[in-house]
Amino acid sequence: MPHPVRRAALALLPIALAACVTKDDAKKVIDAFQAGGPRRDELAVMLNKELPFKYPAPLYAQKVQGNVTLRIFIDRNGQVVADSTRVEETSGYGALDSAAVKGSEELHFVPAKNRGESLAVSILFPVYFRHPEAAPLPGDTILKKQGVGSRE
Repeated sequence: MPHPVRRAALALLPIALAACVTKDDAKKVIDAFQAGGPRRDELAVMLNKELPFKYPAPLYAQKVQGNVTLRIFIDRNGQVVADSTRVEETSGYGALDSAAVKGSEELHFVPAKNRGESLAVSILFPVYFRHPEAAPLPGDTILKKQGVGSRE
């Protein structure tokens, strides 16, 4: 059985160690445990000023709309690896799905980084095909042209 003074010292050790840890250090440790492993310092950021997705003319003429979710692989240079792109969630229209996959080949990104080092990542990328004269799809947010909450 440890001596009472030794027992008291052992009891105070966690408190003394905690006093040496800064708030930032504690946050980093908590974040690391909550994230379940190493985290990216920076997510991939799209560089395209305009989206490269072309609405298929026959579907546009019919005012067909849909959402396509792609899984794309972005390499360490920020380029989409075209052969790895796949439709994760279909729009229900093969032509919209194909247009989304084709357009994804023209996407460019600043690569994700982990501790300053470029990192290849796989992400889900939603593509929305909307016709300006068609009714909104369920889940779409409707904003009036004159601004949110304006009255005519």
